[in-house]
Amino acid sequence: MTMPLDPEADAARLRGAMAEDLTARGFLDDPAWRAPVETVPRHRFVPGFYLPGGERGGRGLTVWQPVTAALDYGRWLAAAYSDTTLITQFDGNEPDWKVPAERHGGAPTSSSTLPSLVLRMWADADVREGHTVLEIGTGTGYSTALACERLGSGGVTSIEVDGRRLEQAASALHACGYTPTLAVADGLYGYWPEAPFDRIVSACSFRAVPPALVAQTRPGGKILLTLSGWLYGCARVLLTVAEDGTAEGRLLGGTVSFMSARTHAAPAFGNPAHWAAELTGEPRAARHAPERITAATEEAFHLRFLAQSAVRDAQLVTVGDVVHLVDVVSGSAATLTPDGDGGREVREGGPVRLWEGVERVLDAYDAAGGPGPETFTLCVHEDGQHLRHPRLPCLSLPSP
Repeated sequence: MTMPLDPEADAARLRGAMAEDLTARGFLDDPAWRAPVETVPRHRFVPGFYLPGGERGGRGLTVWQPVTAALDYGRWLAAAYSDTTLITQFDGNEPDWKVPAERHGGAPTSSSTLPSLVLRMWADADVREGHTVLEIGTGTGYSTALACERLGSGGVTSIEVDGRRLEQAASALHACGYTPTLAVADGLYGYWPEAPFDRIVSACSFRAVPPALVAQTRPGGKILLTLSGWLYGCARVLLTVAEDGTAEGRLLGGTVSFMSARTHAAPAFGNPAHWAAELTGEPRAARHAPERITAATEEAFHLRFLAQSAVRDAQLVTVGDVVHLVDVVSGSAATLTPDGDGGREVREGGPVRLWEGVERVLDAYDAAGGPGPETFTLCVHEDGQHLRHPRLPCLSLPSP
């Protein structure tokens, strides 16, 4: 005789196991966050999601397999209570979870962030009882529910740019008894009707700190967000807002990244071969290999962000063994081609010498002894947003 499925009972057991695991790994040091983890039913916020398959499909694209309770109950519930990011949307298109289809490639545009990172964000922002919080990027609503469980629904405002996503999150939140303030809004502009806030925490990344967020934070309040750009270099920063409306804070360590705010996403740049064909100048030997900023290392992750701050409108793509840098704003471009002796030849064109700008940052970084992200301070003032370090030239972020 087959026993009936009981997701609520099974989920309670799995939540307890997830809380134990997160505690053992140091993500639940604050006991005030353990109760929300043990209480909030994550599975109700993810009725369907995608997980990567074991093999790549045609053209090397990732094969994304749909996971729902109807397709595979055990896999669905186990994944819901694993420390894993669950992709819920690609390319802004909402799936039909009643008849989900396998996907080949695509750009994730919404997800349920892995629980350890959600907790890390709330903890890094120093969110405590009595605070009013603005969350940017409701997504599935799971992180919103954790905040409601800790602070009470009255202290939580969450905004989402995608109305369909917010509708589903709102349904899940209300079904679980949570009633935060929810709104369809662009995180670039915050949410004035509920301002000011003690804390603003963003689950999407920005090219620079949106001024509206600084204006909507109480003096002494904090803003935690991820900075990113068109080179896909990322850094997290925790800013404290001063009485005069300026904000300063240190970069945080680690290799955390979030999807870009849709208004800050990189533009399409066309065919790299077309850009390369315009480079008619003589090549030179590269002083630094592109692997300095593209390698899968923590240092390269940090260097990519610093380099991006020097060539703010550049994008990078590798085709075969040729690395292309393209700047759609100035029309500049650069290519790095193997020279046959283990090095790279650089060709550059346009008003901005892109790879030369990257190399200046790498030279200065090496001369300073390779300082880590925690040694940099971001200053947000009326005259701009500047990344400062005592042994490095000042770097500027693009206009928000």
